[in-house]
Amino acid sequence: MNAWGDHTMSRWKALPAELDPRVRQLLVRLRRLKDHSGLSVRQLAARTGYSPKSWERYLGGRSLPPREAVEALALVGGDDPTRLLALHEVAAEAWGNPRGGTPEPETAVMETAVPEAEILSAEPGGGSARSLRFAIVAGAVALVLAMSSAVLVTWRLMDHGGGTADRTTTTTVTLTAGTSAPAYSCRLEQVDGRWYAGNSRTRNATVGYGDSGPAVAEVQCLLRRAGISPGGIDGMFGPLTQGAVKAFQKQARLDVDGVVGPHTWKALRG
Repeated sequence: MNAWGDHTMSRWKALPAELDPRVRQLLVRLRRLKDHSGLSVRQLAARTGYSPKSWERYLGGRSLPPREAVEALALVGGDDPTRLLALHEVAAEAWGNPRGGTPEPETAVMETAVPEAEILSAEPGGGSARSLRFAIVAGAVALVLAMSSAVLVTWRLMDHGGGTADRTTTTTVTLTAGTSAPAYSCRLEQVDGRWYAGNSRTRNATVGYGDSGPAVAEVQCLLRRAGISPGGIDGMFGPLTQGAVKAFQKQARLDVDGVVGPHTWKALRG
């Protein structure tokens, strides 16, 4: 059994001292949520689709967890992902622009295990420093929430000479400031009996877990049109999108494998 063990831990290894306070704030919240869930690292991996070694790196501060991993942990732990995702955006900005150097993702050495309460109290400056850092993080989170994605839905009815109305639904997703991921939108329109969302017109590309790009965003938009939420329209095929694909395949009486191929595309485009 490794140092993390295969059971719920009440004691955590100290986070790397060089971590930015904004990253530390996120990781402490994730550790508490993991403990509250009562799941071991292996159980958490099985529930979220991220390997035990990945969760060891994330919760140990050796690499920043991706947005979908944070969202998946929030859902598994029964917490509202909105606040955690806001903290993640602040932490991601800090991780990309560190104040005191970037921790090495794979080679950082974990320190001796100490209770989480001691991790929090070990910050330089004692309680006043922690209060100041908390105020800074809280202010940053409030700013992120205030600038959160704006969704504009426009219903447009167009009459094409033949007298039939073609209804087009346009959903524009604006990313918050400081993110570098491409912005995807859902511009739903029906052409020759098939639905398209404006990201990709493919009907036979194979898209599965770990893929990213316009074809994944197209899948996410079409899943929403079918009434099944894949999470955000971010072009990332993570555990939430995979679960939504499986739910759709079951609903459409297809082979439930979580992979979008020609048959699933045909059903999605309907």
